[in-house]
Amino acid sequence: MNRPGPGLSTIAIHGIPHRRPDWSPVAPSLYQSSTFVNPIGSDDEVLYSRYGNNPNQVELAKKYALLEKADAAIFVASGMGATALAHLAVLRPGDHLLSSSWIYGGTQRLFDEELGRLGIEVTYVAPDQVRLWRKSVRKSTRAIFVETPTNPLMRVIDLGPISYLAEEHGLALLVDATFASPVNFRPLEHGADVVITSATKYLNGHSDVIAGAVAGTASFVEEVNRLMRLWGQAIDPHAAWLVDRGMRTLAVRMERHNSNGMAVAQWAEQHPGISKVHYPGLPSHPDHAHAKLVLTGFGGMVGLEVKGGTKATERLLKRLKLVTHAPSLAGVETLVSEPRLTSHKGIGPE
Repeated sequence: MNRPGPGLSTIAIHGIPHRRPDWSPVAPSLYQSSTFVNPIGSDDEVLYSRYGNNPNQVELAKKYALLEKADAAIFVASGMGATALAHLAVLRPGDHLLSSSWIYGGTQRLFDEELGRLGIEVTYVAPDQVRLWRKSVRKSTRAIFVETPTNPLMRVIDLGPISYLAEEHGLALLVDATFASPVNFRPLEHGADVVITSATKYLNGHSDVIAGAVAGTASFVEEVNRLMRLWGQAIDPHAAWLVDRGMRTLAVRMERHNSNGMAVAQWAEQHPGISKVHYPGLPSHPDHAHAKLVLTGFGGMVGLEVKGGTKATERLLKRLKLVTHAPSLAGVETLVSEPRLTSHKGIGPE
């Protein structure tokens, strides 16, 4: 009889459970060192934190790979760093990228301003237009990028048709699932090849770290690691230690995020001053039926549209006491931000 493996909560705390040696520390040690003693005459790879092989970096990546059910993973200095290196690992000059048009503003600026300079073309497709995805594939297309749930409208994309298209044409499917966390959604289980996350958000959960992570096949992560060393994107050992600290409470925090998010969304939907609520847990959300099928929970992100526009929104924000007006998300405190001035600043209203 096969015993069931450890659950996500256990993995987030222990990784692969193992018996600890006597007198060993219960809390993981912090290896706050840039370099390590190298044996004389050894041609083994040196231990150097910029290479991503500091023990804190390595153990954190192993644990995250288990959560995403990936072969391997790597942590880098930011979520944008993870997005950039993941795409550089699969794209070359002359290649073509198909991207969802429903994406984080920083990602769109990366694609528009930087990939073009490298000779990589990007075509944006509305993710609900399945036929348009197929029509947009070229001979030079090498990858597809999707964000789900989306920022800031919380759309939940059906990866099924997109992953089928990617497999049919031999394309890499990269998915940013930052707004879900691996507790609520694991893209690799739905046909993705690569999962990207801003570890600044749910994984760390304490608003005190900037970090990103990428998970996928061992060969893909090896290429990301090669690029990380060249582009200088390694995560600091202390940041890795803090993310690991945050991940130990990831499962219980997500339970509370899910329940609080639903409570806020239900309250807001009945409030006369709110014109629209974007939350996949509500039956009124356009992707509610699909979200129920693929998400374990609906998360702590709620998008609100305030009646009266900008002036009414600013009046509301000035009255807040418990909720803090600041960019970012998914910490233990409640934050509110205006995408028009933060994540999507400079991007057209469409």
